[in-house]
Amino acid sequence: MPGFLVHRGAVVTCSHAGPATPTLPASRVKVARMPVVTQPVPFVVTGCAQAAASLPPCVSGQVLQGALQVKSEGMAVMLASSATLCAPTGTPLLVLTTQMQVKGR
Repeated sequence: MPGFLVHRGAVVTCSHAGPATPTLPASRVKVARMPVVTQPVPFVVTGCAQAAASLPPCVSGQVLQGALQVKSEGMAVMLASSATLCAPTGTPLLVLTTQMQVKGR
């Protein structure tokens, strides 16, 4: 499914509004002057609101399927429409904002 490429400056959260940050974006390919995020790179989630409900909070996230036709350093690039998963809750990551010029599939 096509979508905009996700870069380091994109706003990504867990489903409970906890900010998610990629641990190591690809450095060679950039959009909007920022490195793109690739599939195997995990996200660190902080401040997950689910902890307030006495349930385990989201602590990490991962991209399950990146772009099929766009790669950086041999790894699939994350798209705004990519399938994602947070641990330990099993909920998805949400891409709230990203650059709106470069699309991939």
